[in-house]
Amino acid sequence: MRRGIRFVAALALVSMLAAVAPLAAQPAAGGQATLYQRLGGYDAIAAVTGDFIGRMAADPELSRFFVGHSTQSLQRIQQLVVEQLCQAAGGPCFYTGRSMKESHAGMGITEAQWDIAVKHLVATLDKFKVGEKERQDLFAAIAPLKADIVDSKKP
Repeated sequence: MRRGIRFVAALALVSMLAAVAPLAAQPAAGGQATLYQRLGGYDAIAAVTGDFIGRMAADPELSRFFVGHSTQSLQRIQQLVVEQLCQAAGGPCFYTGRSMKESHAGMGITEAQWDIAVKHLVATLDKFKVGEKERQDLFAAIAPLKADIVDSKKP
């Protein structure tokens, strides 16, 4: 029950941030808002990340990567993803985790599993009504990570 309340509160927060983000965004050098600003800032990125990770953890094909982690460990994974997306989007965050290659070594993540994760990300972005330009910029920022996450020896 508490989880449902937190989710509703996060969704309400993201909706409010989406409404005020264009007003609050400060242009970056050159007069353009950063992707971080266009996404709605830290809290919006955190809410999207929470939804995305929740979808992956509930997926029958991907859930094995989340089994056995304590609640605190799962929260740490989520925080690292938030940091990474925040930094990649031009925000004030600094990613403190290991490299993607180190983090995913030995997990045997396949191309098909990567594709499932991308579908979950798209569903999350749809849910939060993330614009097309922001999606393109976000995918451009994370696409290079694929080579370090997918096990090239797996089909």
